Amino acid sequence: MTMPLNRRMSVIIPTRNRGSSLKRLLDSLELATCPDGTAVEIIVINNHSTDSTPQILRQESTKERKYPIKILEHLKLGKAEALNLGLSETAGDLLLILDDDVLVDKFCLAQHVAAYKKSMFDAVQGRVLPGVDPDGRPADVSRLREYNIPLIDYGDAFCEIRGLTGTNMSIKREVYERVGSFDTRLGPGASGFSEDTEYSIRVGQAGFKIGYSPDAIVYHELNPERYGRSYNLNVQYRKGLSRSLYRHDSLWFRTVPGLIGNCLRYLIYSASGRRQKAYQTEGRIAKHCGYIAGKVQKQLLRHRRRP
Repeated sequence: MTMPLNRRMSVIIPTRNRGSSLKRLLDSLELATCPDGTAVEIIVINNHSTDSTPQILRQESTKERKYPIKILEHLKLGKAEALNLGLSETAGDLLLILDDDVLVDKFCLAQHVAAYKKSMFDAVQGRVLPGVDPDGRPADVSRLREYNIPLIDYGDAFCEIRGLTGTNMSIKREVYERVGSFDTRLGPGASGFSEDTEYSIRVGQAGFKIGYSPDAIVYHELNPERYGRSYNLNVQYRKGLSRSLYRHDSLWFRTVPGLIGNCLRYLIYSASGRRQKAYQTEGRIAKHCGYIAGKVQKQLLRHRRRP
């Protein structure tokens, strides 16, 4: 069933120690349009920030804003923890989750609303494109993977997809009420990643459809601290570690063969000078290693708990 024309939208933004980025996001939301008859509230959850974030939020709360802003404080670390608090405070029929280091396109909110009018989707993944770095420099398209940001671009057509990325995703209230909260073992501040991936799995298991909207666009900041090989290896390892908490892939029939295969491919790509292929493949190796390490840690904990 499609959503009614008049609705309420809640925008949920968990944040920690990204005061300047958050300020830019809030400024971009002031410029965003929404269809007549759609009420919008913005909920920012400060997850125990120690930088300028609290001061910036105090300043923002005193301004006259197009969309009212509600600020919540959550001292327990973890993006999933902050998301769950924010979701519990929402009044909207449509719940939009954004990362704190993106800028929304002027029509992003309107396009999330429109996606539910023109489709049978219950959850929508918006497009995530590269933005600029702190000095205003745009991305070098020849090295997008090396920026280590979650880019989402499935083309220019609406389509059904399997997963959601919390950088720019929306769900109907019905989905939240049935699927529930995010897994607090996962995500930044906990395992590091995959709180959105695990949530997507439960959305699909509950029988809901996930769609992609090409026009609901955000631009992800380029952060120089994320550039390059060492950061990528750490990210992929943490993704594998996170995956071990909610997936049950066979070590001997899937993970170990995958690790061996990728090691061989890495040697071939490195020897032939295929730098981008080698970069991607060593990331997959790190991810396999993280998954194996997570499963081994879990088995050791079980062994220690036995009488």
